[in-house]
Amino acid sequence: MPGLEKTRALKESRAGAPEPRAKKRRAAPCPPPVEMRPKLTEIHGMTLSDDYAWLKADNWQDVLRDPAVLPADIRAVIEGENAYADARLAPVRALRRALVKEMRARIKEDDSDAPAPDGPWLYYTRHRAGGQHGLVCRRKRAGGAEQILLNADRLGRGKPFFSMLDARHSPDHRLLAWSTDDKGSEFHTIHIRDLAAKKDLAETVADTEGVIVWNAGSTGFYYVRLDDQHRPSRVFFHRVGQDSAGDELIFEEPDPGWFVIVRKSHSGDFAVISVRDHDSSENHLIDLRVPASKPRLVEPRQNGLRYDLEHHGGDLLIRTNADGAEDFKIVKVPVDDPQRKNWRDHVPHRRGRMIVTGTVFEKFFVRLEREDGLPRMVVQEIAGGAEHVVSFDEQAYYLGFDEMLEFDTEILRFSYSSMTTPTEIYDYNMRTRERVLVKRDEIPSGHDPQDYVTERVFAPAPDGELVPVSLLYKKGLRRDGSAPVFLNGYGAYGFARDASFVPHRLSLADRGFVFALTHVRGGTDKGWHWYAGGKLEHKPNTFTDFIAAGEFLAREKYGGAGRIVAHGGSAGGMLMGAVANLAPKLFKGIIADVPFVDVLNTMMDAELPLTPPEWLEWGNPIASRAAFDAIRAYSPYDNVRAQDYPIILALAGLTDPRVTYWEPAKWVARLREKMTGGGPVMLKTNMEAGHGGASGRFDRLEDVALEYAFAIGCMAEAFKPDPAGRA
Repeated sequence: MPGLEKTRALKESRAGAPEPRAKKRRAAPCPPPVEMRPKLTEIHGMTLSDDYAWLKADNWQDVLRDPAVLPADIRAVIEGENAYADARLAPVRALRRALVKEMRARIKEDDSDAPAPDGPWLYYTRHRAGGQHGLVCRRKRAGGAEQILLNADRLGRGKPFFSMLDARHSPDHRLLAWSTDDKGSEFHTIHIRDLAAKKDLAETVADTEGVIVWNAGSTGFYYVRLDDQHRPSRVFFHRVGQDSAGDELIFEEPDPGWFVIVRKSHSGDFAVISVRDHDSSENHLIDLRVPASKPRLVEPRQNGLRYDLEHHGGDLLIRTNADGAEDFKIVKVPVDDPQRKNWRDHVPHRRGRMIVTGTVFEKFFVRLEREDGLPRMVVQEIAGGAEHVVSFDEQAYYLGFDEMLEFDTEILRFSYSSMTTPTEIYDYNMRTRERVLVKRDEIPSGHDPQDYVTERVFAPAPDGELVPVSLLYKKGLRRDGSAPVFLNGYGAYGFARDASFVPHRLSLADRGFVFALTHVRGGTDKGWHWYAGGKLEHKPNTFTDFIAAGEFLAREKYGGAGRIVAHGGSAGGMLMGAVANLAPKLFKGIIADVPFVDVLNTMMDAELPLTPPEWLEWGNPIASRAAFDAIRAYSPYDNVRAQDYPIILALAGLTDPRVTYWEPAKWVARLREKMTGGGPVMLKTNMEAGHGGASGRFDRLEDVALEYAFAIGCMAEAFKPDPAGRA
């Protein structure tokens, strides 16, 4: 700049000697340019224009299998966004390293699961110090040396991504089948190992959903194969020792709106093929004891009828919403004639008491219930029907079944934790009611639950409903509105949020944050009506519930408006996009993790893997003008407007088959185009992972540290808006 050089020369002449050179000022980082290439779509008598639709690669299915084939112009945008995000996040780089270090210090690196008994063996997974992935192990029940059946650390060595979904030993304990994904795209390959020979068999089974169900004779297993659209639609049987190309097709679902899963009944006698969409379900049984057994239908699908089942002797115990049982009931029916006309109530329906799931043993049936947002277990004697309850006293906690491999046992294994109490595994004698602590998670760096507070509060929604919010914070918090709040939400698919122990959250609590877990509509936290009240045309309730929770915490002085960082992933990321549009001034920052923000365009693309099944959750904008209008009214991408936005961090995975990478990329581009100030807006895409982020247990800490450092940095004013006030 001539003016600057002239000034410097004048100063030097006056001083008689040159001054030290001024430090060169680093130019502010700039986001990459993203071209606007309008794509026009005709629907319902109108023309839609999408300037950033080109970011969806025509070969997106190939990208899931090989990220290297991403087109160069799209890659330039994604990598440019990564470079910009890295530059913008530089002020918290040291903080991220510190967070990773302290979070890792809370992990017992040489930890082991509580061994699960099965016949003569005890099976478990353990980790070595420094190991990213687990070791699948067993030892004799009567005592003896450990056998390492599978070393996932060795299998994953040198791979940018490696995940093992399932590892199942055969009933005769001779073979182990396991499934792995090395792209993050959720195409799992099944491998088989001869445990005596310590040698892998030659055959593998590719493109599976990943779950393995052995037959009783240990001669083969059932699995679900993904189709060309990445949909789990077909069940096959693989016979050990044969090429998987010749695997027998057992079941096929032609409707792309229905997904297929296979699992084993706890009795071990049946494989259950479960076919379901978001409203209905249908189940088929395969007798694992009978070679070449064919699937047998339990009850045909019917709109709105949901049911799942367990097997006991001559009966099936079925959890269902039949006959208006909104929050589910349990019925009993003969396994040989399981039609609905024979269903008899076993545990009647009671509105407000949500029966979540159940498991059955030789002499006991156990169901997991949720009432007023809190879980409990009910143990029932099958012979006489007597019941008793297993519950805990904290205000908010998690309760769930742990791994159990045996059917003829009196021992129920379950896990318990709260937001302040690390996970505890109990063996509970269902006959004597004796509770034995088997394992308590250790926090090597130290943790005293008494140093923290967990409580549950209720935020009034605009329509008068009360939204539960589970809180974690450090004891001694001053309720004066000065504390920062980390507000987390989801609210979709009927998933309830568990108030469980997550050790990473202590890093926020120790820095004065209130960690708030919202139980907004769209989940079943308060029963099925809570889910129905947050889907389809009622979806906006999810957004207003979340905003109401933030406003309540500010009003009650847990934090303050503008002192809140919101966080949500996947469908919860869509929630983040919606509240950014609706209430930007409430939030200092927003973390949108793999965010489902391009709702309208995705629901109009029937070729995407999840679209047809999702129509029952969001609506079908292709077939219904009403659904089109409803989605268009809230879809985050379509409702970005000219206003100031909070600081935003969007996270994506290049090989994500659930929320494809282009959704957050398009959203960020439109935000920068429309917003009048605020920000900055950053997009960070993991080029070697999918929906779940990094795969190793320590690599995952990098993801968490990034989010937490961003939240802390927002409160420390570490991220200044871009020049001219635009992000």
